[in-house]
Amino acid sequence: MTLDVREIVRPAHETPPGEKLIAVLPAYNAERTLERTLRDFPKQVVDEIILVDDVSKDNTVELAEAIGLTVIRHTRNRGYGGNQKTCYRAALDRGADYVIMIHPDYQYDSRVIDLAIGFIKLGICDVVLGSRIRTRREALDGGMPLVKYLANRGLTIIENVVLGQNVSDFHTGFRAYRREVLERIPFDRNSDDFFFDSQFLVQCVNLGYRMGDIPVPVRYFDEASSVSISRSTLYAFQTMGLLVQYWAHRLRIWKTAILEPVQSETADELTSSL
Repeated sequence: MTLDVREIVRPAHETPPGEKLIAVLPAYNAERTLERTLRDFPKQVVDEIILVDDVSKDNTVELAEAIGLTVIRHTRNRGYGGNQKTCYRAALDRGADYVIMIHPDYQYDSRVIDLAIGFIKLGICDVVLGSRIRTRREALDGGMPLVKYLANRGLTIIENVVLGQNVSDFHTGFRAYRREVLERIPFDRNSDDFFFDSQFLVQCVNLGYRMGDIPVPVRYFDEASSVSISRSTLYAFQTMGLLVQYWAHRLRIWKTAILEPVQSETADELTSSL
């Protein structure tokens, strides 16, 4: 029996003022994993679920509509970063006070959504990341390939040192934000590819937003999304170059537009045609 979104979302009349939580799902060929991801959502915590489909070749859209999600279709494939841009614009337009982004591939455990948002509501963090790497054994037992684990750990260590942070997984697909972060980060200037993720977190650090993480059990299996070695290698080099840009920008040696906050634009002005 197909899931009904009303089993998950909080009734509109029960949403406290200033606490609207929207979950956004950047989707591509997620038909086989979408419903499993949603079934793990804590009940009546999120107020709306938006799925942005990046021209899937399966029945992701049809399933999402049958479940009752808010569905936005791209007319052309815009890439992972381009998908997130649409997700965040839509969440802002629909009045989100908090936004959680989770991949609909059932790789991340969505049961912890309310815990992640809790740290933001308490004023402890502005951004909360779901860490797949609480311990090496847990990550590997969850199916994370050894090469991916080593690359993630190495790059994350470098990012922590350069950016002055102490998070355990900079490259997670589970992220929570307060509204202000999405209003001030110029994410429309970012890449439409996977590099978007690195750019966004460096932008957060540059603007002084507080980041933290919580452990999120991870699952690797055939249906879960993965990135090729060649794209992962390009992503790593792009991230290293971005760290150099970050310090050049901080030292006023080289200004870069993606590290300048949104000034005159409003959430409405950030919205563009899909």
